Amino acid sequence: MKFLRLFLMIVSVLHLQQNAFAQIKSNYRSVSGIYPHLAFYNNEGECGTGAVVPWAGKLWVITYGPHLPFGSSDKLYEINANLDEKIRPESIGGTPANRMIHRESNQLFIGPYAISSKGNVRTIPYSKMPGRLTGNARHLSDPENKIYFGTMEEGFYEVDVHSLKPTMLYEDGNVNRKKGELAQEAALLPGAHGKGLYSGQGVMVFSNNGEAVKLAETKFDIESGLLAEWDGKNWKQVRRNQFVEVTGPGGIYGNDDPENDPLWATGWDFKSVLLAVREKDNWTYYRLPKASHSYDGAHGWNTEWPRIRNVGTTDSPDYLMTMHGMFWHFPKEFRAKNSAGIRPRSAYLKVIGDFTRWQDQLVFGCDDSAQKEFLNKRKAKGDIEGPGQSNSNLWFTDLVKPDQLGPNTADGALWISEKVVADKPSDPFLFAGWTRRMAWLKNEGDVRAGFVFETDEKGNGVWSKIRQVDLEPNSATQVSFPESQKGEWIRVRPLSNTTATVSFNYSDKSRFPHRADSMFAGLASIKEGEYSGGLLYGLGNNRRKMGVLGGHFEKGIFKEGDYYELDSTLNLIKTNDIKSKEFIEEKFAIPRNVVSIERASVLVVDDSGRRWRFPKGNEAFTTKTEQASVRICREVATERDLLNLHGTFYELPAENADGYAKIRPVASHDYAIHDYASYRGLLVLTGIKDETPASEHIITSADQKAKVWVGAIDDLWTLGKPKGLGGPWFETLVSANQASDPYLIGFYDKRSLSLSHDSKEAVSFTLEVEPIGHGPWMTYEKLIVKPGQTLEFIFPEDFSARWIRFKTDKACKASTILKYE
Repeated sequence: MKFLRLFLMIVSVLHLQQNAFAQIKSNYRSVSGIYPHLAFYNNEGECGTGAVVPWAGKLWVITYGPHLPFGSSDKLYEINANLDEKIRPESIGGTPANRMIHRESNQLFIGPYAISSKGNVRTIPYSKMPGRLTGNARHLSDPENKIYFGTMEEGFYEVDVHSLKPTMLYEDGNVNRKKGELAQEAALLPGAHGKGLYSGQGVMVFSNNGEAVKLAETKFDIESGLLAEWDGKNWKQVRRNQFVEVTGPGGIYGNDDPENDPLWATGWDFKSVLLAVREKDNWTYYRLPKASHSYDGAHGWNTEWPRIRNVGTTDSPDYLMTMHGMFWHFPKEFRAKNSAGIRPRSAYLKVIGDFTRWQDQLVFGCDDSAQKEFLNKRKAKGDIEGPGQSNSNLWFTDLVKPDQLGPNTADGALWISEKVVADKPSDPFLFAGWTRRMAWLKNEGDVRAGFVFETDEKGNGVWSKIRQVDLEPNSATQVSFPESQKGEWIRVRPLSNTTATVSFNYSDKSRFPHRADSMFAGLASIKEGEYSGGLLYGLGNNRRKMGVLGGHFEKGIFKEGDYYELDSTLNLIKTNDIKSKEFIEEKFAIPRNVVSIERASVLVVDDSGRRWRFPKGNEAFTTKTEQASVRICREVATERDLLNLHGTFYELPAENADGYAKIRPVASHDYAIHDYASYRGLLVLTGIKDETPASEHIITSADQKAKVWVGAIDDLWTLGKPKGLGGPWFETLVSANQASDPYLIGFYDKRSLSLSHDSKEAVSFTLEVEPIGHGPWMTYEKLIVKPGQTLEFIFPEDFSARWIRFKTDKACKASTILKYE
């Protein structure tokens, strides 16, 4: 039997290698790696891509709706080498994200389907195996003939791979759910919203990443999630945190040596990303920083399916990990005593459900455009409607694209205002992979306390002291680490009992473009008086087109024109659909007065009443915003918004993921972008120069009166380096020791500060920073400004924090102007 398994594995490897090095030769149109004709639609509130797997000479894809344990309008798709797409008649939909290749029977299990090596599809009906299928695992006692299925509501089945007969081990929480119970409630385990499933070392490991309580819909930092394991008889709760992926070096096949191969699990809490490894009945935990906080939320809905997958070959494995908006290199041999090699690659904006290597490219299955928009409503968007119909697409890239997107600037905490115990070290925190590294440390106790920083230089579990910091009660400091300081992991060991905050903030400026990529050349400048505009709406009722209410800007005023529709071949066609035109006029008008543009900054008061200030771009944006000539906020990837604020695009998490507190600037620009939306996986922009001809990215109607720009949302990383000018105070009357509003300082490069006042005496300005977004403020500097002088201060290159605010020791009229170049 071992010989048979080895033979089948070799055949499968040769098949995968043959696919891996064949070039995609398709006659279909693509833009930025997105083929509009491949877009997936359903009739549900969301249409995510649950799994993407090469098999039997084809690429197989399943989509899912939001909470459909008994089936839906979603489909199983079969895509050939020419990118011809076929909907399989066996499709029964649901909310599936499971996939596993069973070597002995030579079948792909994906969703409720079993696909033979010849491409024949069999289906397990939801009437026999209900639930939102989230994972598969090899069987503990009979792996040759059976396979495990797990559901999001803790239904577990073993399925005979030959007959496909399911045997229920634990009932799915949806089967007998009582009216009024939360949709993700199940009685078996604490936590909710199941994600990962994998087996090895005599156990099946299951994860969930949410909490089925109403409070989880608004709070991101409550107790949530679970990592659990089952030995075939009993369940064991391993760790009460939000966990998602569970896998091992065997990946989609299952581990080759299940008794000895490690098991990996990824997750997070409100402080940082979590990574767990299981060996010999023992779990070891590590922490990594977060590039994006859009995945937070105690309900767990914002994460989709983070993965660790081999995107190399069998001879040359290359494991890619997706977690919290970052592509990571993950070492195949990762273990507790061999933990070196995890490295950040680049940040991304797409919401990715699964990915694979196929035909010498990477293929990412995305969650692009959800009709329901779930809990993601906010004042800055006005009363705008969601897309008329949920849809998503695949994103094809070359093999090095995960190294080429956004800067890998990231942050994460070990403790946030937590009681710490003397000589008890923290979890290890990733240290390697950045050249600019610093930590923020605050002693919030009432006694002097020492903190020892230790590194594991080689990832072998051997720790060495590199620095000791002693802090007085209620004091804070920054600790910078030179590039020469080696170490795979870092941890902190307190020398006394106290209350402490420790946050690591790593910055990367290597990918900031100094000017916009040529793909954006057709966009109109903010200074132009005449250009093409348009309001956008993804149509519903299976029309599968984007409605464009065209028009023209003259002296900054938008004059509505004719109505057009963008189709799957990216033709922009004029139509006489008056009803759709009027709907867009009413439901997609750009709202006024949702932000306040002041002399030196943009003030946003969020839906919880919190105040935030942001830098300004070109002053022409002030007029455009007041005239409602530029869209400010819109959801363009499921459950996270794109904010276009005074010349800077930001990734804006949902309010239930802490919203503006965790905002991330992506790019700054000088373009008069009128509207933007998601369509068939593409980002669509309006606000195009009159004289711009049609091109790959500029789509023009036959009458030349309507134009749109199309590309991928992650093209925005090349739009322009984040920059801006302003501050929370500009000739502002301030009271002594009264803090200003928070002002964004994170993610920018070349930051400088000008301080001035009108007092006849010297004034001490206190600079306080908040490195986390929901942590304590810490004193960074105190600067004395003499009467009649302006003090100039340049922030060090390794400085990294998220927010800054100011205090003065005297009442005066003060200015605090920050310049980000």
